[in-house]
Amino acid sequence: MRDCRVEKAIINEVDQITVIMSSTIELSHDFFKLRTGKKEIPIVNVKEQSNRQYMLQLLDPVEFGKEYTLDTKLGDSLLVEVGSVVRTNAFDDLFYYEDNDLGATYSQSSTTFKVWAPTATEVRLIVFNEWQEEKGIEIPMVRKQKGVWKLSLPGDQNGLFYLYKVCVNGIWNEAVDPYAKALTINGLKGMVIDLSKTNPVDWPRKLPFHKRNETIIYEAHIRDFTIARTSGIDKKGKYIGWTEEHTTGSNGTVTGLDYIKQLGITHVQLLPINDFGSIDEEKQDSYNWGYDPTHFFVPEGSYSIYPEDPYARIIEVKNLISTLHQHQLRVILDVVYNHIYIWQVSDFEKIVPGYFFRYDEKDQISNGTGVGNDIASERKMVQKFILDCVTYWAQEYYVDGFRFDLMGILDLETMKKIADRLYEINPSIVLLGEGWNLPTAYPAEKRAVLEQAKMLPNISFFNDRFRDRLKGSSFNHLDKGFINGNAEQTESTKEVISGTMGMFHPHDQLFSNPQQSINYIECHDNHTLWDKLTLSNGGDPEAFRYKMHRLGTSIVLTAQGIPFIHAGQEFFRTKYGVENSYNAPDSINAFDWDRKAKFIDNVEYIKGLNSIRKKHPAFRLNSMEQVEKHMKPFHTPPHVIGYMLDNLSGIDEWNRIAVIHNGSWSTIELNLPYKGEWFVIVDDERADLIPLYSEKETSIKILPISTKVLFQV
Repeated sequence: MRDCRVEKAIINEVDQITVIMSSTIELSHDFFKLRTGKKEIPIVNVKEQSNRQYMLQLLDPVEFGKEYTLDTKLGDSLLVEVGSVVRTNAFDDLFYYEDNDLGATYSQSSTTFKVWAPTATEVRLIVFNEWQEEKGIEIPMVRKQKGVWKLSLPGDQNGLFYLYKVCVNGIWNEAVDPYAKALTINGLKGMVIDLSKTNPVDWPRKLPFHKRNETIIYEAHIRDFTIARTSGIDKKGKYIGWTEEHTTGSNGTVTGLDYIKQLGITHVQLLPINDFGSIDEEKQDSYNWGYDPTHFFVPEGSYSIYPEDPYARIIEVKNLISTLHQHQLRVILDVVYNHIYIWQVSDFEKIVPGYFFRYDEKDQISNGTGVGNDIASERKMVQKFILDCVTYWAQEYYVDGFRFDLMGILDLETMKKIADRLYEINPSIVLLGEGWNLPTAYPAEKRAVLEQAKMLPNISFFNDRFRDRLKGSSFNHLDKGFINGNAEQTESTKEVISGTMGMFHPHDQLFSNPQQSINYIECHDNHTLWDKLTLSNGGDPEAFRYKMHRLGTSIVLTAQGIPFIHAGQEFFRTKYGVENSYNAPDSINAFDWDRKAKFIDNVEYIKGLNSIRKKHPAFRLNSMEQVEKHMKPFHTPPHVIGYMLDNLSGIDEWNRIAVIHNGSWSTIELNLPYKGEWFVIVDDERADLIPLYSEKETSIKILPISTKVLFQV
């Protein structure tokens, strides 16, 4: 017994302490004593849970914010640690903080700092006059309701640099404010900021109401789009490079902002622009997509021309958004709330250890994301953090939508609240995400996975069935789909073209309305379509692969749902076979303006399809009922899809539209269900609102691997 000692004492429930001993003990009512300071805390029961592990049942819940010490009859004395109690519902109920004032709230007369740290026994604010300073002035904060610590500093504190110093379990950690709205270079300190000084002229530029079904998304990366030597853009790789006008590349080809304006898309979706951890903002000698978030309320500094100036990046992002809005282009932010860069050193973990991340039933951190941690969105203050963050971007930066990375990690309730909050702020908001069902430690039926899409009718999902049925599996390089030789995918492709609502195959239903389907054939992930076709159809003539590519994009832009185009897809973008280019150099990722000039005919084709889609509501029907009523397939030869958008009076100025996709390598002939003159607006080479020619014969021809669209008035 003399060698017996307490190895650990942990609070795992609000009224229970788990004690781990070095050896078994003979239980007695007075073996353990618990105190905070000199006050003894009543223990009502001691129970052996397993070999060397004992549970102490307390009369009253623990008072968090105080240090507890466990003494034993043998003379041991040990600090009691806060453990998995932070992941209990009781803890969430005790410490949920409703007010929207966490972080530094600035005014010219004072600044109030608030940080949620319910398990801390002491918190200090450290202030610095210069961002490079290593040692600042420490000022004690006061614990208030719901575990929030508060301090107000009088006077104008604009430009004051700060950190929090937090003591939990007897350990002091310095942390950046998770709610910081401005940061020093590399996010090492927060800064108090007067946000009114960051607004551009004529801010905000409010856009008219936008119907969700009118959306055409164009996904791009800040650096990729302007970094190429031939971009003709001065501030290459930077936010403000996106605001430059009248830029041209080789052979006078239009580049940059002017190019996007011409494309006919409605929304630019930007890969993550919030502060991320993989780039040294001082050196900027490496590349990353940015799916490694560190701070969520502040733009990334490496895209700024002055990363050392906390004001600059905010001003530049607002100018980018304002410029796009000026040209009626809306902005979707790609946001990453499913994990954090390195959880062990994250500010979340430093301030409230064990709370913000998801754990499995063995009390091991969950890794459904595959990058070491999963954010526990189901916990009240994590959910609040995400809600506060998207609200901030919507209200301070006036962004027009959010794309949620690995949304299937997040819980349904959080996503419902996000949709409700954001649609109230902006009825034109566009919300979309990846509903992949990943092995995280939370039930799939409670998460925002594809299979639960009907529970989230106001949120759109990336439709991997659409992608894979068109081109073959993204994970089997040799697999083929409808566009590149697999005739067996013809019937299943009809279903995804109609919105994946179970129209033709009830078992295939994913969505309750067509706008839930994000129709795409390539994105930043996996191979580009051109590189996939090089792998799956490398033995076929190159001219055929161009046709396959064009056919695939034409299906994306004529199908029911929301079309999604990866930047450069319109000119057969290649990453030279690199499948996952998240940290590849500019030579792989840069937007190739010379290639755009080379394939300008295909760019014009895509522009034509965009203009047709925007002009004619028949290609973007609003509900399952409308699709059922107006979309009518007709008989076609093998490996061909044909359907009529019919009885369009009151919806479209055209009475009926015929769409035919020929995936075969043969010219096919077919009879349309209605006789008379048909006007062709899309064929194998051109797409235009102005009819290319008319078809008056009973049977019409569709060339190999091509789309044909015709209409009757």
